[in-house]
Amino acid sequence: MQVLELIIFAGLAAIVLYQLYAVLGRRVGRQPGDGPPAEGAGAITAPLDRPADPVDDGVHLTGLAAVKARDPAFDMSAFLAGSKQAYEMIVKAFAGHDRPTLRNLLAPKILADFEAAIDQREKEGRSESVEFFQPPRADLEKAEVVSGDLAMLTVRFLAEFRSRMKGPEGESVDDKRTAELWTFERRLKSKDPNWALVHVDAAEA
Repeated sequence: MQVLELIIFAGLAAIVLYQLYAVLGRRVGRQPGDGPPAEGAGAITAPLDRPADPVDDGVHLTGLAAVKARDPAFDMSAFLAGSKQAYEMIVKAFAGHDRPTLRNLLAPKILADFEAAIDQREKEGRSESVEFFQPPRADLEKAEVVSGDLAMLTVRFLAEFRSRMKGPEGESVDDKRTAELWTFERRLKSKDPNWALVHVDAAEA
């Protein structure tokens, strides 16, 4: 019996020693002198810290957005209301040869064209008066900002009026319906709130 017990204790001791060797003799983690760990195909690596991408502040605004960006106080409704008043004033001033009114509302180049037409009618002995049946209709056609702060807004006008023309051959009355594109401009940084007419084009009714 003693020999059997010694054999059993010897076997248990061998098992315990084997387990200790299996645990303590195993290399855990990287050891000094080990090279860098190889990255497997499926290895997951932590992202490197880097500064965030800079925000692009150079967005190029167009149309009304560009106008409002440079002049936050711009009011589209007020502009269209003012453009309708300017349209009536300019049409009537041109018909009545009212140069002072035209000089306040027109840019130099288009003013020269209007005055040349007035000079020609005066040489021919003609005069005209205009009566609007109702306020013209005004719709924004195009908006842009060029040369830094120069805003250019094109308005489509639909108008009905009666023209009375007097000339050497007598008087004529003509009821007209017109469709035109008028372009106004203004320096948005200017203290002058007025817009000047710079161009006129015919449009489809």
